Amino acid sequence: MNKSELCALLTELGVHPSRKLGQNFLLDPNLLDALVKSAELQPGERILEIGPGTGVLTSRLLAAGCEVTAVELDWRLAAYIERSYGHLAPRFRLIQGDACKQDYDALMGAEPYRCVANLPYSCSSPFLATMASLANPPQEMHVLLQKEMADRLTAAPHSKDYGVLTVRLALRYEMTLIRTVAPEVFFPPPEVMSAFVRLRLRPERPSPAQWAVATRLATLAFSQRRKQARRLLSTAYPTAAVAKAFATLGLAEGARAEDITPAQFLQLAAELAPAGTLKS
Repeated sequence: MNKSELCALLTELGVHPSRKLGQNFLLDPNLLDALVKSAELQPGERILEIGPGTGVLTSRLLAAGCEVTAVELDWRLAAYIERSYGHLAPRFRLIQGDACKQDYDALMGAEPYRCVANLPYSCSSPFLATMASLANPPQEMHVLLQKEMADRLTAAPHSKDYGVLTVRLALRYEMTLIRTVAPEVFFPPPEVMSAFVRLRLRPERPSPAQWAVATRLATLAFSQRRKQARRLLSTAYPTAAVAKAFATLGLAEGARAEDITPAQFLQLAAELAPAGTLKS
């Protein structure tokens, strides 16, 4: 679908691309094909797509023989997608609603699945954080999102982009920035660069309960990132227990959140568990 065809369709549907909803429609067929090729789709596998828009990626997922569950917020686009692909049920399923408010464990069940999507800018951060928290998270995610978000996901400790989101995702996923994407391949073109990122579930990863405690520790430590993490964690745990945990892990007394790796946050959670439950 080229730009003129897309504009005609959006006019027909009464859709005016919304910055608030992060509606930037991907135009470049070569990039769409590259996204699908990178995902190495297999016939019969289950794929979750967020923000299908006009269905340009959806059609490729279905053509590859995948079973697709798509979640679309805009009711006009959802109605169009349903008209276009609803006849392929049960291999295609559409959920009209907010991607950040779905119960994905209930929606996707216990069987393995992957996520392939051009993520709406408005929901990328909360959506990815939700995926990492699931009892049955996607085995892989191949997503287009803001370059700024990609930098945060793949950031290393001690860098300005390293933060809570990095820790939340890194505890369960290996993340790789595949390529940057120029604004011109979208309509309307966003004001920022985009990026194609692959997230692959780690073979060895914490349980949802362990993940929850480690990420809550990270959230507390990053709440005032220029302050010493030990002092911040001592607002929730006994000071002596925090000091002992830091000593056991070899963390400096003055270490800040950005100095603590995701693995160390997980170790801190294990060390502090006997001291009591982290306060909400």
